[in-house]
Amino acid sequence: MDSESGLPIEPVYGPGAPAGWDPAVALGEPGAFPYTRGVYPTMYTSRPWTMRQYAGFGTAAESNRRYHQLIEAGTAGLSVAFDLPTQMGYDSDAKMAYGEVGKVGVAIDSIEDMRVLFDGIPLDQVSTSMTINAPAAVLLLLYQLVAEEQGVAGDKLTGTIQNDILKEYIARGTYIFPPKPSLRMVADTFRYCRDEIPRWNTISISGYHMAEAGATPVQEIAFTLANAKEYVRAAVESGLDVDSFAPRLSFFFVARTTLLEEVAKFRAARRIWAHIMRDEFGAKNPKSQMLRFHTQTAGVQLTAQQPEVNMVRVAIQALGAVLGGTQSLHTNSYDEAIALPTEKAARLALRTQQVIANESDLTRTVDPFAGSYAVESMTDDIEEATRALIGRVEEFGGAVNAIEKGFQKAEIERSAYRTALEIDNAERVVVGVNKFRTDADEPYEPLRVDPAIGEAQAAKLAKLREERDGAEVRRRLDELRALAEKEGAQAEGGDVSAGHANLLYPLREALRARATVGEVCDALRDVWGVYVPPDAY
Repeated sequence: MDSESGLPIEPVYGPGAPAGWDPAVALGEPGAFPYTRGVYPTMYTSRPWTMRQYAGFGTAAESNRRYHQLIEAGTAGLSVAFDLPTQMGYDSDAKMAYGEVGKVGVAIDSIEDMRVLFDGIPLDQVSTSMTINAPAAVLLLLYQLVAEEQGVAGDKLTGTIQNDILKEYIARGTYIFPPKPSLRMVADTFRYCRDEIPRWNTISISGYHMAEAGATPVQEIAFTLANAKEYVRAAVESGLDVDSFAPRLSFFFVARTTLLEEVAKFRAARRIWAHIMRDEFGAKNPKSQMLRFHTQTAGVQLTAQQPEVNMVRVAIQALGAVLGGTQSLHTNSYDEAIALPTEKAARLALRTQQVIANESDLTRTVDPFAGSYAVESMTDDIEEATRALIGRVEEFGGAVNAIEKGFQKAEIERSAYRTALEIDNAERVVVGVNKFRTDADEPYEPLRVDPAIGEAQAAKLAKLREERDGAEVRRRLDELRALAEKEGAQAEGGDVSAGHANLLYPLREALRARATVGEVCDALRDVWGVYVPPDAY
């Protein structure tokens, strides 16, 4: 399709474009090592990015209704938000869960909640992303069990679990177990999905939450890639060949309003990761060298003051993600700084992506910023600074050792403090907060979660425990504890690929017997304990 002026738009531009340009130039070709210009040769000219909307609140039934609304509005992928008790591996009737059930996501206590969550949604036709970390394997297995009940085999399931525990120690805090057993669970999940759910993305290594905590773009990708190296090492040390799992690794980054720097950040991240995988880990499969990533617009930059202005922020952030070559995108709702998004706000956020994909010309050419003096120079600068910061992490012996010393957390906190000072002193403008303010904002009615949800979930759990086979549940939990006490995937010797030492198999059978999320996590707490963070670096 030509431009609005009737002039041609070429699918790929470069030196001497459109014909005869030299693919040996430093940038390379789209879809070719080192993937600076994108991981696929055609990018959005053949199909747009996956449009996801992050949603989940209250009960499974309420969230299910929102998912059906989003699918009807045209979203191509679901993204599940879980409440804090679920993220921390507690049932809704636990003392630790009081007052938090259903507040920042959906409450999932057992397979029965998961059935309701995806009722009427064909799991062989949707791609589902689940923002879950410490109990990631638990929620993935519940999803697989529900799919089995629908008659959907594991090899038909597509989606992603976040499963990135290291960034929890750095920036977010919803960890359960210490790093070593947590990494074992990650490696076991890699192996399990390779054998049982081969199209599933086994981890979404996240810089988003570090950015929300105050990390700069360089810190975001440096600490994310350092964490990714730790996961790859753990998997390789457990006996996995790098090319058997690396193609299913994915990443999760933020998109800020500083559009040019964000585009450069994404380009630099792809280039660095390609070299890490090829040169440091010997990955030969090109898919192992590709940094595929999901993006979410920057929630931390949204304001409760003049919330409609957030629509502009989100549109700019979304453009940065698209111009940077994201594989999927969630656009925040303009009211998220106030409360859970309303249905209208969530639909408008999706419409923002649809306008970019269908009404702009960004999907007509691959990598429109290639060759930009500004962007290419910024990409080089970010790459150099990122490699230097990864080097500092490696001086500690890797991400886990640096986490235990409090290095990453302290670095991010310093950046966050500097940003806060700049905003307080009006050196960094935030429209509606420290400049261009109004005397009063228009009234806004937020979406509220019924506090009685906790009581209703507790009643469901009591009924579940009364009706299930308690002896079978206890036996399955004992099997899980027994395997957790062993020293990891190599402990029993023999063919680890057959699942003999993989924790996900006894975990799956416990969940099938209707053990709850809290019960299986408590069984692992009994063996591994809980993580206690160190003093600041």
